[in-house]
Amino acid sequence: MNAEGAVQGSYWLQTAPAREPAPPPSGDITVDVAVVGGGIAGLSTAWELARHGREVAVLEADRIAAGVTGHTTAKLTALHTLVYDHLRRTRGREGARLYADSQSAAILRAAGIVADLGIECEWEEAAAFTFAERPEGVAQLRAEAEAAREAGLPAEFVTETELPFPVAGAVRVPGQAQFHPRKYLLALADDLCRLGGSVHEGTRVTGLTEGTPCVLSTDRGVSVRAGEVVVATHYPVFDRALLFTRLSPRRELVVAGTIDAGQAPRGMYITPERSTRSVRSAPYDEGRRLLIVTGEHFTPGAADVEARFDRLASWADSHFAGLTFTHRWATQDNDSTDSVPLVGPLHPGSRHTYVATGFGGWGLSSGIMAGRLISDLVQGHTAEWAGLYDPRRLASVVREGASFLRHQAHVARHFVGDRLPHVTAPSPEDLVPGDGAVVRLDGRQCAVHRDDGGRLQAVSAVCTHLGCVVAFNRAEQTWECPCHGSRFAPDGRILQGPAVRPLDRRDI
Repeated sequence: MNAEGAVQGSYWLQTAPAREPAPPPSGDITVDVAVVGGGIAGLSTAWELARHGREVAVLEADRIAAGVTGHTTAKLTALHTLVYDHLRRTRGREGARLYADSQSAAILRAAGIVADLGIECEWEEAAAFTFAERPEGVAQLRAEAEAAREAGLPAEFVTETELPFPVAGAVRVPGQAQFHPRKYLLALADDLCRLGGSVHEGTRVTGLTEGTPCVLSTDRGVSVRAGEVVVATHYPVFDRALLFTRLSPRRELVVAGTIDAGQAPRGMYITPERSTRSVRSAPYDEGRRLLIVTGEHFTPGAADVEARFDRLASWADSHFAGLTFTHRWATQDNDSTDSVPLVGPLHPGSRHTYVATGFGGWGLSSGIMAGRLISDLVQGHTAEWAGLYDPRRLASVVREGASFLRHQAHVARHFVGDRLPHVTAPSPEDLVPGDGAVVRLDGRQCAVHRDDGGRLQAVSAVCTHLGCVVAFNRAEQTWECPCHGSRFAPDGRILQGPAVRPLDRRDI
């Protein structure tokens, strides 16, 4: 079973209200705060600051709420798979409590915003579950339920769920939420503008000069001066903090299809088994709901993405009767080496620059949390949990040294190994329509793609971020950097940072 007949693209982007792009700045501008990135972290931060009277400008390279946030599975929960037992061991019970408090506060914040602004975003309260189908996972679940309760969540270990297949056990936390993320964020952006803020789409930030004020340069040739700058680009586009050494990118696949409403689960489920399986449903039409299944995480640039889509679709079809696939897409996130997001000052010397990244697959609650935390910091306040998320926490790198070293070894392996000549390297003539490969032309590594019409196009195979060699993702027709997750179209255009420059064209 596969989902090849499904629409390739995010359901959230296809079902949100149509709107004209917000124009780039017509000239140099000066604001109190410039927010780089128009996803949930950036828009939440901008909205919080605008509420407190700050003049804010959001600068988005593409369209707001259309990047990572527009491809999420849209679960808003404080139960993040198995994080609490891990935090209890690495950060102590107090660290786990602060994590639970901050994530739970984010859910309450979003619920309040939806109610106050009257946002129609398919908001539903739901319980969250972390489950295991295999008995070997039960001990881990019991430990997680205990740790989550100690952290303050109303967690319990259960053996029965509404899923149409048996589970060995699950951690259950009630009172969480699910919603339509793009509808929510478009409404938030509208209110931001009503409060005096501005949104500029199609404006890629390419440089930052810190000072008083800070100055941002853009690909539009205009500059933005700001007293404070927030970098909320998912993966930071500025490397001065060396955060790339503490972040590892991963992609996950999503298949979605309609199912009889009586058969659809109303809770939100996830298991770390089988390279992750996440399940939830959303309103669709009368008598039907949309089942959303996520999993098969992998490093960007993997060669077997189509096979992974097939495995995920087969699992969904075998576990949920009557499923008719309608959509499929992929999402991407960054894992920090110590499993806690990096939110706060951009680097140890920062006075007016802030960052939000490393959400580890839980960007909705963490993005809303980041908005409140950074808004407080800009206004001279410090939230109780600010220290937990502070990017300057070098002690955590020591605690999580093994994860840190594994990530660096992975990057080094690609940086060096992908440059070595390969005996079996293909030639451009070997490529069939829709395929791509890195080949050597005139002694240079080139990323060559043959489109559906049979035409060849070539770009540099060297990522413009930090110089790793890209790989081709046939399922999504993209060039991807396996080191830091930058993604490019076949013609070299940037689809996803941290790269801020396209791949150079090559003659072929």
